[in-house]
Amino acid sequence: MNISFDLDSTLIPNGKEFETENRSGIAKLFGIEEIRKGTSELILDLQNQGHKIHIYTTSFRTKRKIRRTLKYYGIKVNRIVNQTENHRVLKSRDINSSKFPPAFDFDLHIDDLKGVGIESKRFNFKAIIVEPTDKKWIEKIKNGIKNVG
Repeated sequence: MNISFDLDSTLIPNGKEFETENRSGIAKLFGIEEIRKGTSELILDLQNQGHKIHIYTTSFRTKRKIRRTLKYYGIKVNRIVNQTENHRVLKSRDINSSKFPPAFDFDLHIDDLKGVGIESKRFNFKAIIVEPTDKKWIEKIKNGIKNVG
Protein backbone atom coordinates (compact mmCIF):
# COMPACT_ATOMS: atom_id res chain seq x y z
CA MET A 1 0.00 0.00 0.00
CA ASN A 2 1.18 3.56 -0.70
CA ILE A 3 0.97 5.41 2.63
CA SER A 4 1.62 9.13 2.94
CA PHE A 5 2.40 11.06 6.12
CA ASP A 6 1.89 14.74 6.84
CA LEU A 7 4.76 16.56 8.55
CA ASP A 8 3.64 19.48 10.75
CA SER A 9 2.12 18.33 14.04
CA THR A 10 2.06 14.76 12.71
CA LEU A 11 5.77 13.86 12.43
CA ILE A 12 7.43 17.24 13.09
CA PRO A 13 6.35 19.24 16.16
CA ASN A 14 4.87 22.71 15.94
CA GLY A 15 5.82 23.33 19.56
CA LYS A 16 5.99 20.85 22.41
CA GLU A 17 2.90 18.77 21.58
CA PHE A 18 4.81 15.46 21.57
CA GLU A 19 8.09 13.88 22.60
CA THR A 20 10.85 13.96 19.98
CA GLU A 21 13.96 11.94 19.12
CA ASN A 22 17.34 13.19 20.28
CA ARG A 23 19.19 15.44 17.87
CA SER A 24 22.80 16.60 18.06
CA GLY A 25 23.89 20.22 18.23
CA ILE A 26 25.49 19.88 14.81
CA ALA A 27 22.21 18.55 13.38
CA LYS A 28 20.46 21.65 14.76
CA LEU A 29 23.10 23.85 13.11
CA PHE A 30 22.45 22.14 9.78
CA GLY A 31 18.71 22.75 10.04
CA ILE A 32 17.71 19.19 10.85
CA GLU A 33 14.25 19.39 12.38
CA GLU A 34 13.00 17.47 15.39
CA ILE A 35 10.91 14.38 14.68
CA ARG A 36 8.26 12.59 16.72
CA LYS A 37 9.61 9.84 18.94
CA GLY A 38 8.95 6.42 17.36
CA THR A 39 8.67 7.70 13.78
CA SER A 40 11.76 5.86 12.46
CA GLU A 41 10.69 2.53 13.95
CA LEU A 42 7.11 2.91 12.70
CA ILE A 43 8.16 3.74 9.14
CA LEU A 44 10.75 0.95 9.03
CA ASP A 45 8.16 -1.52 10.35
CA LEU A 46 5.63 -0.44 7.70
CA GLN A 47 8.28 -0.70 4.98
CA ASN A 48 9.24 -4.19 6.19
CA GLN A 49 5.57 -5.15 5.79
CA GLY A 50 5.84 -4.12 2.13
CA HIS A 51 4.27 -0.66 2.29
CA LYS A 52 5.74 2.27 0.35
CA ILE A 53 6.06 5.39 2.50
CA HIS A 54 5.69 8.95 1.24
CA ILE A 55 5.56 12.45 2.67
CA TYR A 56 2.59 14.63 1.68
CA THR A 57 2.74 18.09 3.21
CA THR A 58 1.28 21.50 2.52
CA SER A 59 4.54 22.97 3.81
CA PHE A 60 6.73 24.96 1.44
CA ARG A 61 9.90 23.21 2.70
CA THR A 62 12.05 22.03 -0.18
CA LYS A 63 12.10 18.32 -0.92
CA ARG A 64 15.86 18.38 -0.31
CA LYS A 65 15.41 19.84 3.20
CA ILE A 66 12.74 17.25 4.05
CA ARG A 67 14.87 14.40 2.72
CA ARG A 68 17.92 15.64 4.70
CA THR A 69 15.93 15.70 7.95
CA LEU A 70 14.49 12.23 7.35
CA LYS A 71 17.90 10.82 6.39
CA TYR A 72 19.36 12.06 9.70
CA TYR A 73 16.88 9.80 11.50
CA GLY A 74 17.54 6.87 9.13
CA ILE A 75 14.29 7.28 7.21
CA LYS A 76 14.02 6.77 3.47
CA VAL A 77 10.77 7.56 1.69
CA ASN A 78 9.68 6.85 -1.86
CA ARG A 79 8.23 10.25 -2.70
CA ILE A 80 7.84 13.71 -1.21
CA VAL A 81 5.01 16.01 -2.25
CA ASN A 82 5.29 19.55 -0.87
CA GLN A 83 2.84 22.43 -1.21
CA THR A 84 4.39 23.68 -4.45
CA GLU A 85 3.72 20.36 -6.22
CA ASN A 86 0.41 19.80 -4.39
CA HIS A 87 -1.00 23.16 -5.49
CA ARG A 88 0.12 22.69 -9.11
CA VAL A 89 -1.37 19.18 -9.43
CA LEU A 90 -4.66 19.89 -7.64
CA LYS A 91 -5.15 23.12 -9.59
CA SER A 92 -4.54 21.31 -12.90
CA ARG A 93 -7.20 18.75 -11.95
CA ASP A 94 -9.59 21.43 -10.66
CA ILE A 95 -9.72 19.81 -7.21
CA ASN A 96 -10.71 22.22 -4.44
CA SER A 97 -9.21 20.43 -1.43
CA SER A 98 -6.18 21.13 0.76
CA LYS A 99 -4.97 17.58 0.07
CA PHE A 100 -6.06 14.85 -2.32
CA PRO A 101 -3.81 11.79 -1.93
CA PRO A 102 -5.26 9.85 -4.92
CA ALA A 103 -3.78 12.52 -7.23
CA PHE A 104 -0.35 11.14 -6.23
CA ASP A 105 -1.39 7.44 -6.11
CA PHE A 106 -1.38 7.39 -2.30
CA ASP A 107 -3.83 4.81 -0.91
CA LEU A 108 -3.86 6.14 2.68
CA HIS A 109 -2.88 9.46 4.22
CA ILE A 110 -1.95 10.07 7.85
CA ASP A 111 -2.48 13.60 9.17
CA ASP A 112 -3.28 15.54 12.34
CA LEU A 113 -5.90 17.89 10.88
CA LYS A 114 -9.59 17.14 11.39
CA GLY A 115 -10.21 19.13 8.19
CA VAL A 116 -8.27 16.53 6.22
CA GLY A 117 -10.52 13.89 7.81
CA ILE A 118 -13.57 15.85 6.60
CA GLU A 119 -12.06 16.17 3.10
CA SER A 120 -11.35 12.43 3.06
CA LYS A 121 -15.08 11.76 3.42
CA ARG A 122 -16.09 14.49 0.95
CA PHE A 123 -13.57 13.45 -1.72
CA ASN A 124 -13.62 9.72 -0.95
CA PHE A 125 -10.02 9.03 0.07
CA LYS A 126 -8.71 7.09 3.06
CA ALA A 127 -7.15 8.98 5.97
CA ILE A 128 -6.15 8.31 9.55
CA ILE A 129 -6.23 11.39 11.77
CA VAL A 130 -3.84 11.29 14.76
CA GLU A 131 -3.93 13.92 17.46
CA PRO A 132 -0.52 15.48 18.16
CA THR A 133 -1.01 14.68 21.88
CA ASP A 134 -2.06 11.03 21.30
CA LYS A 135 0.48 8.86 23.13
CA LYS A 136 -0.87 5.74 21.36
CA TRP A 137 -0.53 7.25 17.87
CA ILE A 138 1.55 4.34 16.54
CA GLU A 139 -1.05 1.74 17.56
CA LYS A 140 -3.81 3.91 16.07
CA ILE A 141 -1.95 4.01 12.74
CA LYS A 142 -1.16 0.28 12.72
CA ASN A 143 -4.77 -0.63 13.57
CA GLY A 144 -6.06 1.82 10.97
CA ILE A 145 -3.85 0.28 8.29
CA LYS A 146 -5.15 -3.21 9.15
CA ASN A 147 -8.73 -1.95 8.75
CA VAL A 148 -7.95 -0.26 5.43
CA GLY A 149 -5.77 -2.98 3.92
